Amino acid sequence: ILIRMVNVKKGLMVTCDPAMKQLLIHLDETRALGSKFIVKELDDTHIFVDKEIQEVLDNKLDDLMEAMNPENTDK
Repeated sequence: ILIRMVNVKKGLMVTCDPAMKQLLIHLDETRALGSKFIVKELDDTHIFVDKEIQEVLDNKLDDLMEAMNPENTDK
């Protein structure tokens, strides 16, 4: 009898352009969100990430987008 154990982790598949994928990889490698969160890089536009990071990741990306938008800067 052959028994195979499978490690299952809840996650999210993120679809993004290659530039955003590189940003996510950078955030993961530098542990900018407190820990590594990429479970698997699937292809050029898809990444499987840990579900537990979703809110933190959403907030970080919102902050980065606001910082890059000149209309939102204080005068």
